[in-house]
Amino acid sequence: MRIYQFELGPLDTNAYLIIPDSGGAILIDAPEGAAQTVSKVLEKENRKLEAILLTHCHWDHSWDAAELSKSTGAKIYAGEEGRALLENEGFQANYFSPQNMRTAKIDKFPKDGETLNISGLKIKCYEAPGHCPGSILYYIQDAGGGSLYAGDLIFQESVGRADLWGGDYSELKKSIRAKVYTLPGDTKIFPGHGPATSVAHEKANNPFVRGN
Repeated sequence: MRIYQFELGPLDTNAYLIIPDSGGAILIDAPEGAAQTVSKVLEKENRKLEAILLTHCHWDHSWDAAELSKSTGAKIYAGEEGRALLENEGFQANYFSPQNMRTAKIDKFPKDGETLNISGLKIKCYEAPGHCPGSILYYIQDAGGGSLYAGDLIFQESVGRADLWGGDYSELKKSIRAKVYTLPGDTKIFPGHGPATSVAHEKANNPFVRGN
């Protein structure tokens, strides 16, 4: 399995293109610019995009989801509680996003504890409220160890905002303790912004949510 990381859009949002050993490809989050950037890599890798997994539906993570889905046929996966953010025109503009927010239709709503089977990969889904309604963590276990795609729940020695629509700081901390810190310590955490980290590092060093 190979992972391409892109830092895209006005907020330097991370997108991750996962290339399994065989099959198609999977994109986690689709910031502005992802359609052009990802398409080039797919062509180079000779892969078809099978799925777009959104960690949450804030505009900076979902801007190019509709365009990529239309051009590739990939299904969009996102948490149901946040569907208004992506599907309802103007909803995000009332809070914090640009006025020309691009809407998209969500095809599948992962549930807490559900395992998705896409392109030969088993992807465990965890509902993780606190930063945004409908936030989903995606966990992949492979030969190289586990990888967690955490969106804006947790960053390297930091955590996501809880002051936007639907945010709740106490729920955010609960999600981190229950859904992140319970994973093996060597699990790599790939956040929505900033550098990668690990479960062990955050349990020991995150000043907002200690692991002990």
